[in-house]
Amino acid sequence: MKRTFGVGIVGTGSIADMHADAANSLDDTRLVACYNHHLEKGEAFARRYGIKCHRSLEAFMADPEIDIVAVTTPSKSHLEPCLAAIDHGKALLVEKPLEATTERCDRIIAAAKAKGTVLAGIFQSRFFDSSRLVREAIDSGRFGRLVLLDAQFKWYRSQEYYDSVPWRGDMEVGGGGVLMNQGIHAIDLMLWYGGPVESLAANCATLGHSGITVEDTASATLRFKSGALGVIQGTVATWPGFAKRVVICGTKGSAILEDEAIKAWSFQDERPEDDQIRRRYATSSSEGGSANPLAIAAGGHMANLQDLVDCLKDPGHRLLIDGEEARKAVAVVEACYRSSRTGSFVRL
Repeated sequence: MKRTFGVGIVGTGSIADMHADAANSLDDTRLVACYNHHLEKGEAFARRYGIKCHRSLEAFMADPEIDIVAVTTPSKSHLEPCLAAIDHGKALLVEKPLEATTERCDRIIAAAKAKGTVLAGIFQSRFFDSSRLVREAIDSGRFGRLVLLDAQFKWYRSQEYYDSVPWRGDMEVGGGGVLMNQGIHAIDLMLWYGGPVESLAANCATLGHSGITVEDTASATLRFKSGALGVIQGTVATWPGFAKRVVICGTKGSAILEDEAIKAWSFQDERPEDDQIRRRYATSSSEGGSANPLAIAAGGHMANLQDLVDCLKDPGHRLLIDGEEARKAVAVVEACYRSSRTGSFVRL
């Protein structure tokens, strides 16, 4: 008989709905419970999905129906529920970022390894067919030597976006701004394609919002260990907001991703399937969150969750985004903050 894995969600803010939809859409999972330290918010979420709401984190973790814990709390509040889930033998699916510092990431990763816990991070953009096609083309050598990679996220968030949910603008609670909590998806793709970063220099600023302690605008230049160079440009202060854009340029080919769409796909060794790829991926299936953080499709989260389930069903399955992979983008963002603060190049 096929096993169904019970999913419980810690934190019931806006992104929790995406996890709930994913859990209820897959054949192998079902949403069974939630927890929020603001009990009324947790109960409202539970009523919406017809599930139980636990009154304490301990009671939630002790629930035998929960096999997978999805952590969707504010970014700098992932450590406690992750360690509790690991202690109770639950598998983990953690929203980006894994945590807000590499030190806190490392504590989660070490605990998971010690207990043999399956730990998966959320970077749903990696699961788009278009994103995978780029990675496959890199691995097969079609780009030649990579020379330049760009991660661009020129989005818009209103003042109300920060005022209505205070942690979003609070460095102590949210762990960061546009780099850590919005643009980290593009940064993750850049690293997936370009490999490890050797050094970077960055500037961060708050230019379009008031009353917040996080950056809403940032830029950085990077040198990858491969020798390739890179650029990060990000803001949530640009009206009306534009698609997330990742540009990959090599000596034998180049590609441009805009959310799920492929806007450029050109190689010296043109193949019959290339024209079909350009036609099939000419447009994106959703807005990608350029102006509305909820204007994203659930397909990426579904694939991310399915990857974890496949690992639970088959111990030989390799997660696309394990703890170490989820940590990489946090390390780059952390280095950007250090560079901006000190005015110096930072080596990773």
